Amino acid sequence: MRRAAKIDANQTSIVTALRKAGCTVLSLAAIGHGAPDILVGHKSRNVLMEIKGRTGKLNAQQQLFKATWAGDVRVVRSPDDALLAMGLTE
Repeated sequence: MRRAAKIDANQTSIVTALRKAGCTVLSLAAIGHGAPDILVGHKSRNVLMEIKGRTGKLNAQQQLFKATWAGDVRVVRSPDDALLAMGLTE
C-alpha cells in the first residue's frame, strides 16, 4: 500500500503565487510513480511541475518520468521559478 504523499514545505507558497497570477493548479501528489507534484494551466498552456526544496533532487522514478514524458515537465523550487516556468515573469 502506498504511503501518503509528502508535500514540500514550499508547495503552498508556489501554488498561492500561481493562483494569484491567474493559473489553475491541480495536485497530482496522490498519483505517485514519479509523476510531478502539480499540473498548472494558464491560457491553454499546461505544465507539469515537480516541486523541490532548495537542495532537493529528483529520485529515480521522477527522473524517468521527466525523461520519458512527451510534454513540458519543470522542476521548481520557488514561486518565482514556477511563474517563470509559466512565462509569467522574466
